[in-house]
Amino acid sequence: MDHDKERQEITVIGRLLSMEALLILMGLLSLVSGILTHDPLRLLLGVIILSALALFLILRRRKRRKSLEAQKGDRNHD
Repeated sequence: MDHDKERQEITVIGRLLSMEALLILMGLLSLVSGILTHDPLRLLLGVIILSALALFLILRRRKRRKSLEAQKGDRNHD
């Protein structure tokens, strides 16, 4: 039972420290620091990071949806 609890804690920590979360944090920090210091380069970098991450997540979701539909189609033919 303790082993399952440890596994759940590890997955929670893994999710919190995932690459997407770190990129969101980096993009937001860059965006805020660019606004506060009036630095257009930091502001632009924050916008680029956040928009690229959003595009990546959208494309990954579409790919996952297509693969699930393909699996459903294969099951219906069997």
